[in-house]
Amino acid sequence: MMVKQQYTVSFVTPAFLGDAEQNGAWRTPPFKALLRQWWRIAAAKDHDYSHERLRETEGRLFGNAWLKKPDGKLDASQSFVRLRLDTWRPGKLKIWPVKDPRLTEIKNPVGAHLYLGYGPLNNEKSKGTVLKMNASLQNGDSAQLRLMFPEKAQGDLIKTLCLIQKFGTLGGRSRNGWGSVDFNGITPQISDNDLLQAVSLPFAQCLTLDWPHALGKDANGLLLWETSLCKDWSDAMRALGLIKIRFRTALNFGTGFSLRHLLAYPVTKHDVREWDRRPPPARLANQLRFKVIRRGNGVVGMACHFPCALPTSLLTRLSPQEQQLVSRKQQETWETVHAVLDDRQNGMHRVEGV
Repeated sequence: MMVKQQYTVSFVTPAFLGDAEQNGAWRTPPFKALLRQWWRIAAAKDHDYSHERLRETEGRLFGNAWLKKPDGKLDASQSFVRLRLDTWRPGKLKIWPVKDPRLTEIKNPVGAHLYLGYGPLNNEKSKGTVLKMNASLQNGDSAQLRLMFPEKAQGDLIKTLCLIQKFGTLGGRSRNGWGSVDFNGITPQISDNDLLQAVSLPFAQCLTLDWPHALGKDANGLLLWETSLCKDWSDAMRALGLIKIRFRTALNFGTGFSLRHLLAYPVTKHDVREWDRRPPPARLANQLRFKVIRRGNGVVGMACHFPCALPTSLLTRLSPQEQQLVSRKQQETWETVHAVLDDRQNGMHRVEGV
C-alpha cells in the first residue's frame, strides 16, 4: 500500500538552489536530499544510532546501488519514495531585493546578508550586496510538492516532514538560514513536545558519535533558541548574523589548529596545515543551524544544535597533542557557544516548554 500526500512548499527566506548553469530554479533532487537528511534524524533512535543499520534501511527505502545480498551479489533498488513538483520554473530573483543591514560589531563592517551568504552573495563597492548567481528563488515563492511512499514507512516520514517544517532549509548557505522552507498541509501525528523529545539526547552523549544524529539538550533544556519577533526575513537574518559573529568571536585563534576550528572549516585566513596538506580538502559543516520561521504577523530566527564529535577523518590528521586538546576541550568549546546564545543581551533566548 502506498500513501499519497500533497503540500504547498514556500520559502521564508531567499533560496540559492542552482541548476546545471547555476541559475536558481525549483528542482526535485534537493527536496529528496532534504527528506533523506531529516529521515536519518527521525529514524536514528529506532536503529540504536547505528549508522550502518541506518544506512541499510535508508538505501532500501530511498534507493541504492551498493547493498549486497547474502551471496555477495548486488542488491540495488529504486526508491520507494516518489516526489514531484508541479513546476521546475526558474527563479525570479535577479537583483538583491533589500538594502543589506550592516553588522558593525566587527573590525571590518559587513552586510548581515553577505556575512551569512558568502558564495551565492557578493559585494560590489558601488552596489553593496549583490547576487553572484544569475537568479535565485525569492522569499514567498511557492510550489506544489506531491509525495508517495509505502504505508509501512509513514510514521517515520511524517515525523521527517515535521522536522523539516521545524528545522529544514535548502540550497547554498542553508545552514545559515537561507532557503528556510515552510510546508503547508502537514498533519502531525505527534505533538511538538513529543517530537523534539523523541529526537533529542544529552549533549555530552551526542559527542560520542561523529555524525549528527540528535538534537542536543543540557541542564537548561533543549539546545534550541529563538530571536524575538522580527518584522521580516531581512530583520531576522540580521539578528542571526549578529549572534553568529558573537559566538564565533567568543573563541580566539592561535597558531595552526585552534578550538574555534571545531565550529566549522575552512575559515578564511586561518588554515589548518594538517587538514589541507593532502587531499581530500577538509570541510566541516557547522553543527549549529539557523532557520527563519513564520510567526503571526512576522518571523523569528531560530538556532538549533545537533551536536556530534569532530569527524574521525579530520581528527586523525591532527597531531597527538591536538587530538588530546580536542578530547579535553570539545564539550567546553560548544558550551561557550551555548553561553553566548543563552545571554539574552545577545538577542536570543531558549525555547521553553518543550
